[in-house]
Amino acid sequence: MTSLVERPRRLHVVDPVTGEPVTDYDIADEATVHSVVQQAREAAGWWAGLPARQRRRHLLAFKTLVASRIDALAGLIRAETGKPIAGAQLEVMLAVEHLDWAARNAGRVLKRRSVSSGLLAFNQASSVRYVPYGVVGVIGPWNYPVYTPMGSISHALAAGNAVVFKPSEFTPGVGVWLAQCWSELLPGHPVLQAVIGDGATGAALCRSAVDKIAFTGSAATGRAVMAACAERLTPVVIEGGGKDALIVTADADLEAAARAAVFGGLGNAGQTCAGVERIYVERAVYEPFVSTLADLMRQVKPGGEPDAPYGPMSTPAQPGIVLGHVTDAVARGARTVVGDASSVRPPFVEPVLLTGVPEDSAAVTDETFGPVMVVNPVADADEALRRANATTYGLSGSIFTRHRRHGLALAARLRAGAVSVNSVLGYAGVPSLPFGGVGDSGFGRVHGADGLREFSRPMSVTWQRFRPPIDLMTLQPTASAMRISLAMFKWRHGRR
Repeated sequence: MTSLVERPRRLHVVDPVTGEPVTDYDIADEATVHSVVQQAREAAGWWAGLPARQRRRHLLAFKTLVASRIDALAGLIRAETGKPIAGAQLEVMLAVEHLDWAARNAGRVLKRRSVSSGLLAFNQASSVRYVPYGVVGVIGPWNYPVYTPMGSISHALAAGNAVVFKPSEFTPGVGVWLAQCWSELLPGHPVLQAVIGDGATGAALCRSAVDKIAFTGSAATGRAVMAACAERLTPVVIEGGGKDALIVTADADLEAAARAAVFGGLGNAGQTCAGVERIYVERAVYEPFVSTLADLMRQVKPGGEPDAPYGPMSTPAQPGIVLGHVTDAVARGARTVVGDASSVRPPFVEPVLLTGVPEDSAAVTDETFGPVMVVNPVADADEALRRANATTYGLSGSIFTRHRRHGLALAARLRAGAVSVNSVLGYAGVPSLPFGGVGDSGFGRVHGADGLREFSRPMSVTWQRFRPPIDLMTLQPTASAMRISLAMFKWRHGRR
């Protein structure tokens, strides 16, 4: 009797511009994922055991290799997402900057530090150290297939963890490429590996023996990831998207604000979690701002050329979502200033500017993830803040005003994890700043010192320097010890 061996399922990657096949990959099943995680577990012990300076040297070598091959990686990003080559190159450059910062600063941020022991434990010396989790699973998105997951990968590696990276099923090649670069530098030490597949592969990674999961994607999928991780009490860090607002005050530089909106709203075909989707403008400058923004948007045309302003929708389903938001808004009384439903011509979507959009419409409440911007007037900055915060998301936001103090005060009141004043996405290029959101935008942080600590667990250590003159840490403290201790306690804490 001849046994039949089941062949692995295949993942078919296509060019989002032409629809032509790019390449195929075997889909990692549950057994494969568990095998890879076990290999990572063994590599993690070696990696964590290295002195911080040696990990830094290896990570900087990895950074140098990625940077030296930017043209190849950017070309791969373009092939899988359709984005212009300049956008792909910028993505790699930003990712490398964050990798460089994590490598150079991990030793300083995570080193053991002494802390005060306080009065009751004055005979104890105390310290906190940060230790790696072990194996971190990273599930990446398709819109920024290198920059976004590398925020987690870089900081997890720098903190001493091994990483198993599951890239999006639309952009698997970047995961394979990064893992191959690592293997080239450190053969025999699979500290960074990739598993290729679809949602089932991601679910298998969540249910495997990883010690933490970092996920970027929709809030709905984020909830599913949390549910899977809950089975093993695996901690997670989640970035679940955004519906970010830009606020324009009456004293703002309208030309600068409009140009920033074009970059934040149309860049990467609007497929940016922290991009500009809603704009609230004080009524005194509303009409001139809309006019300026409309003129700039009319000059932008998408295309499949390497130097196009922006490219196609990267996934087949996205044009339909964009169309649904535009038609719903128009049906409910919105006005189209630039473009309309006919602007959706898969795989491309031309710029769409909507005004007078009801605040409870999908174009305002849900993540559009396309080159569509909603601009609504407000009476003042307070109303703008109320509307900006009236969302389940809370990833980031932008404020334009000529007065720095006013801008910073407004920023402090935005329900968001990051805010740019007089720019959009300004924080994205600052490696020392943490990034993450609240609400449906998720929780936890990547980048900066907080990102390094996100992938470490604090360990508290004390050591007794001398025997205490008054010992309360015993089953039967003496009457005199209690009397003296209570008197000291009341003197210190019981007085007004």
